[in-house]
Order: sequence, then structure tokens, then C-alpha cells
Amino acid sequence: MYQHVFWDVGGTLVDTYPALDETLADVVRRRGHQVDSSKVSRLTRRSTGEAIHTLAGKFGIPAREFEDANRALKARWEHTPAPVTPGARELMRAVRAAGGLNLVVTHRDRASAQSLIRGLGLIVDDLISASDGYPRKPDPTMHLALLKRHGLDPADCLGVGDRAIDAQAAHAAGIAAAMLVSEHAPRSELAAYTVTRLDELRPHLHLGAAR
Repeated sequence: MYQHVFWDVGGTLVDTYPALDETLADVVRRRGHQVDSSKVSRLTRRSTGEAIHTLAGKFGIPAREFEDANRALKARWEHTPAPVTPGARELMRAVRAAGGLNLVVTHRDRASAQSLIRGLGLIVDDLISASDGYPRKPDPTMHLALLKRHGLDPADCLGVGDRAIDAQAAHAAGIAAAMLVSEHAPRSELAAYTVTRLDELRPHLHLGAAR
């Protein structure tokens, strides 16, 4: 059982995918093409960058149009955040109540991540971002930095994310990985646990009376 949780943000703590999928699909539709949002979701579950590159190439649309739309979406989230993933708020509270740490490891720009988390009223104990100068996942450096900063034993920690790179980074840092999966999300054999709802992680966490 694990005491501390390393969280990814977009797609894990925060349900960002529906709005992102629709935003990228809208760029295609405004250019007079047809695209199913489910096809976009298969791309974004791997990475936003890959989705933009693929859609730009397929439909002959400059990548900057997708990038501009994505930036505009993030700006809107500063005032009207995407919703919290069901079960995330309650699970974070239970981890904290049991003496564990909720730690965030994200590719998202630090200011954007903090604004999103703050706007949703989520309480995290520490946050580390690729914009702090660390290599992006699946490199484990961000995880290792948080382990060192807080003096944690990797055996006491669980890394939770929604993409294979989250599982790869946690595993490389010696941390057990859990993947929150959806219909279009690729799985990772490196994930010790695969769940469709965050609440399914409770049996694997040392929550004591907080459960």
C-alpha cells in the first residue's frame, strides 16, 4: 500500500480532454472539413503535440491554428477551469488526512498548472513542471527531484497518470505506476494498476481511517 501520490494534471486530476478534443476538431471544421471527435481523442490521448501535427498534416491546416486554439482554451481555463476528474478531490483529501503527500508532476507550464489547480480549489503539497527546466516525461527526473526534495522512499509512492509516458516516468524512478484509462487511451505494460475511475485506487493506498 502506498502513502504518497505523484499526480499528473491534464487528463488525470483535471478532465481536460473533452474540451481539448472539441477545440481541435473545431479548427478542422472551420476549415470546411469533417472530423469525428472520437478520432481526435485517439490522438490527444497520446499527446496534444502529436494530435496537432497529425491533424495539420492530414487536413493541410497550419499547425499554428491548432496551437492558437489550444492557447485560447488554456486562457479560458484560467477563468473557467475544466472540471475536476470525478473522485480526484475526495481521494486527494483522503491521502492528506492519512498523512500522505499529494505531489504534482506535469508538462504544463507552471503558471498554467498552478492557476488551474488553484481555480479548482485542489490542495497539493508540491508541484514540479517541465517549465522549471526539467526534461519532459518519460524522463524520470521530475519524479526523482520530488523524491529527493521530500525525502521519500519510492516504495511508499504511487504515480498516477493517464498516458503511457506517465507510467514510464514513474517506473523509471522506482515508483509504482497506475494508469487512469479511457476508451481511446493506449495502455502501458509498465503500469502496476489500470483503473477506469480514480476511486478504484483506494484499496492500494494507505488511507487508514480516512478511507
